[in-house]
Amino acid sequence: QVQLLESGGGLVQAGGSLRLSCAASGSIFSISDMGWYRRAPGKERELVASITSGGSTEYADSVKGRFTISRDNAKNTLYLQMDSLKPEDTGVYHCNMRVRRSSWIPEYDYWGQGTQVTVSS
Repeated sequence: QVQLLESGGGLVQAGGSLRLSCAASGSIFSISDMGWYRRAPGKERELVASITSGGSTEYADSVKGRFTISRDNAKNTLYLQMDSLKPEDTGVYHCNMRVRRSSWIPEYDYWGQGTQVTVSS
């Protein structure tokens, strides 16, 4: 089994910063794509940022220039540095990893439990 454990959420004032972490543990052969999603109150879940195993990144237009996604492959850990936070960034942030548990098992998407980010105005 594979588990993703997120940390780093909290309450911050507008203009502040937070850094989210997501550590994967368990039976892991390889991890390809990783990403951060968020669900704001009353809205659909949206992709915030993603990163491939080669380090290529993509961002939602709303966070470009403010958020930075990164990964530490040796530690199976994903990060999201969030700067210049705005009230509209408020939501529950979930990490996602596409994990292969062994060479003969297909990749499968795993999700973290979510961490709350609240930005006050």
